[in-house]
Amino acid sequence: MTEFLIRLVKKRNGESKLRSAYGYLSGITGIVCNLLLCVTKFTLGVLTGALSVTADAVNNLTDCAANIVTLTGIKLSDKPDDKEHPFGHGRIEYISALIVAISVFVVSFELAKSSLSKIIHPEEMKFSVWYLVILGATVLVKIWMAYFNSKLYKLTDNLNLKGVKLDSINDCIVTSATIISMLLSHAFKLNIADGITGLGISVFIFFSGVGILKEVLNPLIGEPPSKEVTKRIEKIICESDIVLGVHDIIIHSYGKSRTIASADAEVNADSDIFEIHGAIDGAERKILDELGIVICIHMDPVDTSDKETARLRKEAEEIIKEYDEAFSFHDLRITEADGQKKLCFDLAIPFDYSERKSRIAETLEQRFTEKHPDMQIEINIEHSYT
Repeated sequence: MTEFLIRLVKKRNGESKLRSAYGYLSGITGIVCNLLLCVTKFTLGVLTGALSVTADAVNNLTDCAANIVTLTGIKLSDKPDDKEHPFGHGRIEYISALIVAISVFVVSFELAKSSLSKIIHPEEMKFSVWYLVILGATVLVKIWMAYFNSKLYKLTDNLNLKGVKLDSINDCIVTSATIISMLLSHAFKLNIADGITGLGISVFIFFSGVGILKEVLNPLIGEPPSKEVTKRIEKIICESDIVLGVHDIIIHSYGKSRTIASADAEVNADSDIFEIHGAIDGAERKILDELGIVICIHMDPVDTSDKETARLRKEAEEIIKEYDEAFSFHDLRITEADGQKKLCFDLAIPFDYSERKSRIAETLEQRFTEKHPDMQIEINIEHSYT
């Protein structure tokens, strides 16, 4: 069934619209399945008087609402650029997932209240083997939905679909717990098991909402790109012999369909300006064609013929690597004013480095001063955006 639906969608949609089409397929399938599951479980909840079953039905109803929000988010995020939104509407996809997370929190809170009431005032549940068979069948449906959305997530990298996949897995666990509570209540007359299971389900739903929230907030706040993308950008820019190195790569995501980046490329100052421009322009085009990233590359000229600069650059590399292998530097330059030489460079350190910036700068400046007491040293410490 999964492969059939994927092939059907792929056949009816072009490559440019395929990601959205898979999102629509997930949403529509989810609405149909969750509505059927909700009606089935709600009916069982009424017949058995089991709050845990009714809570599970409400959970499926929430999933159905989440599918509707997901579909709306996909439709809105597909809107083209306009005057008010020149970077497109791709981040609406994250906002729709945020709404889903908030709705999950509300449902978990309401279920917790009902479950606590059921624990304080337990009631006997009606039991039938057929009830267990039907609940078992709903578990199989959710297992298929988890597999189905896992396949679609791999094809689209859509966070909403990952959320739906995780939620389907959670539902399997929740319904299994409901079946166990029914068995315990029937076999050992533990009527309180229903309320305890309902409370456990509410806690489980709450933490699934936390997981979705974490997934959504990272791209909304801003997160680093993958190392693979960063390395590929560096490699493309450095394909020309004119480029000596790359630093300060910054990547901004405006949704999966729009990514904008910038980078600084160190180039040989002796090269022809038109040749440098041609190499940089070619790198920008290749990055757009291959990675779909619009990038602006700034050129930093480096005087490779100056022996003093080359010597100091080598010394700087040795001193910095001796201090910490994770550090890197760029934009090394020598200036002179009133007969006083000044060595300046930017030092990039990891975000999780525990030592204070002022202490690092002070230590490294002291090591340089020991070798060059007549030279003023200035180190600007920064964090890499990647």
